[in-house]
Amino acid sequence: AQTILKASDVHPAGYPNVVAMESLGKKLEAATNGRYKLQMFPGGVLGSEKEMIEQAQIGALQIARISLGPMGPIVPDVNVFNMPFVFRDEAHMRAVIDGPIGKEILDKISASTAHLVALGWMDSGSRSMYTKNPIRTPADLKGQKIRVMGNPMFVETMNAMGGNGISMGHNDTFSALQTGVVDGAENNQPTFFASNQYTAGPKYYSQTTHLIIPEIFVMSKITWDKMSKDDQALLMKFSREAQMEQRALWDKSVGEYVTKLKAYGIQFITLDKKPFYDATAPIRAKYGAQFAELIKRIEATK
Repeated sequence: AQTILKASDVHPAGYPNVVAMESLGKKLEAATNGRYKLQMFPGGVLGSEKEMIEQAQIGALQIARISLGPMGPIVPDVNVFNMPFVFRDEAHMRAVIDGPIGKEILDKISASTAHLVALGWMDSGSRSMYTKNPIRTPADLKGQKIRVMGNPMFVETMNAMGGNGISMGHNDTFSALQTGVVDGAENNQPTFFASNQYTAGPKYYSQTTHLIIPEIFVMSKITWDKMSKDDQALLMKFSREAQMEQRALWDKSVGEYVTKLKAYGIQFITLDKKPFYDATAPIRAKYGAQFAELIKRIEATK
């Protein structure tokens, strides 16, 4: 008998995360002689991440690619990754998620009350600011209203960096930029392009890389528990390969999007990150106090 694994992502078809997941499905199908078949539902057709998690918890959905936000209340350790400048750069973040810390956090999610098995990590790049005026130092952010994700820590981070953080949904950001309700926003380059926000007024992309937040993909524990040990091991092996494939696809897509943004006339600014890092020290102190040991281990990761 064939088991259909339904997988879901809020990103569209062709997006690195979606392609890597489809590739995992093909490998699993081949390795099990068709006992498993993955059906991918991209573009948020099965609902928001919150809805996908709920469906996976009851076994109505088998695999979901989600951001770390919803896991914070269940496994507090993941909140560390949301802190500004907790990673030196993307290479440092990758070394952490590929190593023992990354595995421990996945294991904690799997062992939690969430009824999910954490299969692997995915990159979502780094978030930087795009604005109508060039940002090179914290002083340049004075009086600038910058859209951030709806999390008090992100608002406080933007305020600490010198700006005025405005919490707002992703879908409202385009018109807010266009009408001047905000002076800028922050995100990775693929989203800046794919959301068309680059046409809504910003002229500069200032590479603060203040947030480097990885994502995860999880499986319904109900489905996992029905699999044989051998099949579970295969899925874990292919999940690790998917983690690496998504990354390669991600890097390629960032290069392509940067080229498109430059062609449109967006100017990329390389800046000294230290003043922004120093300015956000109070945020790390406040939100990281309970994770001091983990943060030390992250900092010690080469």
